[in-house]
Amino acid sequence: MSANQNPSTSIWPGREHRRLIIQEYGIFIAFLLLALVLSISNQYFLTAGNISNVLLQTAINGVLAVGMTFVILTRGIDLSVGSVAALTGIVAASFATTSATAGLPGGPYPFYFALAVGLLVGVACGAVSGVIVSRFAVPAFVATLGMLSAARGLTLIYGGGRPVPALTPEFRWIGTGSLFGIPAPVVLLAVVFALSWWVLNRTRFGRYIYAVGGNPHAAKTSGINVARIRFSVYVISGGLSGLAGMMLAARTGSALPQAGIAYELDAIAAVVIGGTSLSGGVGRITGTLIGALIIGVMNNGLDLMGIQSYYQQVLKGALIVGAVMLDQKRNQGE
Repeated sequence: MSANQNPSTSIWPGREHRRLIIQEYGIFIAFLLLALVLSISNQYFLTAGNISNVLLQTAINGVLAVGMTFVILTRGIDLSVGSVAALTGIVAASFATTSATAGLPGGPYPFYFALAVGLLVGVACGAVSGVIVSRFAVPAFVATLGMLSAARGLTLIYGGGRPVPALTPEFRWIGTGSLFGIPAPVVLLAVVFALSWWVLNRTRFGRYIYAVGGNPHAAKTSGINVARIRFSVYVISGGLSGLAGMMLAARTGSALPQAGIAYELDAIAAVVIGGTSLSGGVGRITGTLIGALIIGVMNNGLDLMGIQSYYQQVLKGALIVGAVMLDQKRNQGE
């Protein structure tokens, strides 16, 4: 009898093995199932044009979510990414517009100069949040909530509450151009993802990020400069928020002062759905990428099915809560 049971037990994975498979590949399986359901529900979902549209929609949130991953891995949170994206977008656009009223004297400036200014603005915002969190021990929620309000106010002050139109073609390339037939925003997301994967998985800095998030007291005892690591991840998040803001402005052709509203929710959702623990120290950048794709596919699919955006917000909220509940259950199990 036992001889007959051995083949079945070797073929069919045990409970623990199934749990490990789901934990390792569950998010990818969920993404495939979602794409399968939407492709059956709507004939236009798998068309080349729609897939390109999904990737374009995902690119900006994906860049924001990558930066958010660094922060959440250290037990932090960054609620300011949407406002920082709006601020950097409108500042960079003012250097790259042909408009006589919205541009700066002597403009338009070279597109690379506008990009550099935008990145510096994003990095500066992240640095301010990082100093408040790491040096003054202010909770990340409070510090970045303050930056959310301040950056939004600075956006309105800088632009006078008006959009910055007529961006130069060179600047707009990062939002509307292509490289070897691949949309430029998708290329930028791929570069950001690859660099972030390398940093988190192949560098000492990446190991320190996981160590600080897993146990900050043990990390400090082992000689890791916890304050510097925490400061650095907010700088990274701010810089990537700046890049995302410029991509958004370039794609729409005009930098809007109300851009980026509630973008932080989509970024957090992508990170949490992707399996990164809000308790810190656990998560992968590949999960964040798939989480961003899930949100993009879900939004696109529901639009194709004619479902109103109000219901999409309800579903997105349910996904976030469900992902956090699973994370809490996993932490309790450990």
